[in-house]
Amino acid sequence: MTLEPLAPDTAVEQYLKSREQDASASTVRNHRYRLRQFLEWADETGLDNMNELTGRLAERFKNWRISECDINSVTLEQHLRTFRVFVRWCESVDAVEQGTAEKIIVPRVSKGEKVREEHVDNEQADAIIDYLHRFEYASLSQVIFHTLWHTGCRRGALHALDLDDWHPQDRYLAFRHRPETDTPLKLQDDGERHVTVSNDRLAQSLDDYIAENRHDVTDEHGRKPLFTTRNGRISGNSIQQHVYKVTRPCFYAGKCPHNREIDDCEGTQASGYSSCPSSLSPHPVRRGAITAHLNKDIPKEIASERMSVSVDTLEEHYDARTAEEKRQNRAQYLDNL
Repeated sequence: MTLEPLAPDTAVEQYLKSREQDASASTVRNHRYRLRQFLEWADETGLDNMNELTGRLAERFKNWRISECDINSVTLEQHLRTFRVFVRWCESVDAVEQGTAEKIIVPRVSKGEKVREEHVDNEQADAIIDYLHRFEYASLSQVIFHTLWHTGCRRGALHALDLDDWHPQDRYLAFRHRPETDTPLKLQDDGERHVTVSNDRLAQSLDDYIAENRHDVTDEHGRKPLFTTRNGRISGNSIQQHVYKVTRPCFYAGKCPHNREIDDCEGTQASGYSSCPSSLSPHPVRRGAITAHLNKDIPKEIASERMSVSVDTLEEHYDARTAEEKRQNRAQYLDNL
């Protein structure tokens, strides 16, 4: 087989372009980030043609990642899996010898190492929601956090909601995949769903937010977003900032578990919310919401559909219940044994 010369940086760009057809924008961004280290290594070692990549060189790259970079085992596994997929693509365009990808050994990571324990628990969520309903009712922060907690949706799904996606009479939110106007869902068409809002306080606060505090604006595509700023649809980063803000204990509980002086702490400033060790991003809220649903004995299959996540992924990455909580949930079904 005659290999066609291909520079590493060109190969990465062409690979990422090819993935735009079958992967979400967030997946493409993740792969771009993960392959940056390979390009750095290629530059350091003088690898300027993918034709030269062999199983032995791939092993050297892996060892460089381990020795030269501050990386944990879970991240290493993720990055090497992406690298192997990239090399398979290089094989498909005759840039790398066939079989090279299969020589890349990806270290196995235990299920326990993969699971992230960080999540918002029920008690914390209730405290945040109670505080927001009392002191920031119908504010953007309040409806963002309560919606994330009640529906368990992803940040991107919340960002994608339009005003017309809230159906107050039937009390549900319609999540829609609209990539042509820059609001794709992670699972694309498979992520589309209607999610019931069964919580009376959330339903009422959404109505009041729309009536009193939502900016009557359209985005650059002429759509009317549900969650807005003065300039249009709220960005994903702004959603994250709101969640950082409300998950700080000094915000909703008036105390600091880190022995900091609240008046002097940089975490009390908008630019420093994420510097609080207790502040959390939207993903731990989603993980906690899924766990809360399971603790209320909602079947995994129902939670899977509501939160747009497969049962297998739910079990491995999102179920933060303890072994005792799982036993208690099962016990109710065993009375007649």
